[in-house]
Amino acid sequence: MATKARPEWPKAAAPIAPEPKNKPKLSLVASNGVTAAALMGMTFAPIKYVVPGYIAEGLNLFAGAPKIGKSWMMMELALAVASGGEALGGVECEQGDVLYLALEDNLRRLQKRLHHMKVKEVPEGLTFMTEWPDLDHGCLPEVERWLQDTPTARLVIVDVFAKIKGSARAERPQYEVDYAAASGLQKLAGDYGVAVIVVHHTRKAEADDPFDTVSGTLGLPGAADTTLVLKRDAGGQHPTLYGRGRDIEQFEAAMQFEKETCRWRVMGDAAEIAKTSERQEILDALKDAGEPMTATAVSEVLGKNRSTTSHLLSRMVKEGKVERGEKNRYSPTAPTTPYTAYTHDPETGEIHGSEVAAVTMPVHKGDAPYTADGASDGDNRVRRVRCVRGSASSPATVINPALGKHHPIFVERDGTEDVFGDGV
Repeated sequence: MATKARPEWPKAAAPIAPEPKNKPKLSLVASNGVTAAALMGMTFAPIKYVVPGYIAEGLNLFAGAPKIGKSWMMMELALAVASGGEALGGVECEQGDVLYLALEDNLRRLQKRLHHMKVKEVPEGLTFMTEWPDLDHGCLPEVERWLQDTPTARLVIVDVFAKIKGSARAERPQYEVDYAAASGLQKLAGDYGVAVIVVHHTRKAEADDPFDTVSGTLGLPGAADTTLVLKRDAGGQHPTLYGRGRDIEQFEAAMQFEKETCRWRVMGDAAEIAKTSERQEILDALKDAGEPMTATAVSEVLGKNRSTTSHLLSRMVKEGKVERGEKNRYSPTAPTTPYTAYTHDPETGEIHGSEVAAVTMPVHKGDAPYTADGASDGDNRVRRVRCVRGSASSPATVINPALGKHHPIFVERDGTEDVFGDGV
């Protein structure tokens, strides 16, 4: 009878030597500290912008007065990111999935908003939620689950913060409550490399710094990576979007809401737009008056500060937009008559310079010469023409530096050709 082979049993593992009881533990600094030299040798990925120049990865606090159009802007950003399209009038966005917690809306209203915005193709990567647990009942874990399930996630919008804030805790200062609430969202944004926008309100009281108008304590803006405030300044023609953050350049952008498409558009730097608007208001006031006005009269018509108006009028005089007359009265600069000049070479019969670019030349006074810049016709014949007033015995001539000769000048004004001279 055959004998059965004995099974091979696994060899016993070598016993693990116990750690010495008195082994010293590394301090927190020794185990996790980074020296300055090591830090300078590290390489980090560049900050990702969800809306270049305006929204970067991290927690973005977006505040504005009720009914100013915050939700319209959030819908626009959500559509642009989810579709890889444009936002704010031409800012290109990289495509990624978007979770929009529209907690003050219902599905009917959201659909109506999309119709108003004339959306033709709805992006698949945009998901709406009109109900969501607050921070006391699972808000952060649910957001994290979506981020884990969506590898292409790029943007989360919480509209509005009050809906997820949770219950107040009497035993903790409100600043700590607000900071802790924002910190949880800020950590999620950093861990997953996405942008989280939390919509909030501004308070009614004015402040010199628009960022001080954010409602509540400083806990929210303190924890946020970026704070944005959409504000309509007193006397301003356009709302201004103020932005300040750890990873973005501070900006103040003049905004315009396009009623036909219900979308926002960045017009440019708010300060430059304001200057242009103020100048145009002054020009309109001077034209409507029909006679020269003092700085005081202009300021009263516009309802502006007299000193500010006077300063701006002085700058407009230097820019050539306004003239200062007798008794410091101002009027719009009188338009000058445009001329198109031609020069003629009597030896060859050629017109050098062809049509010199249309120039503006002041009216002759006495024997004072006047000059006009010209453009070449391609053969570098005419670069600058000096026109000298002539007389019966000495007709007007053109000194053409390119040829070093005198030639007659033909000046066309309002379609009528005048000959200033017959040449020398």
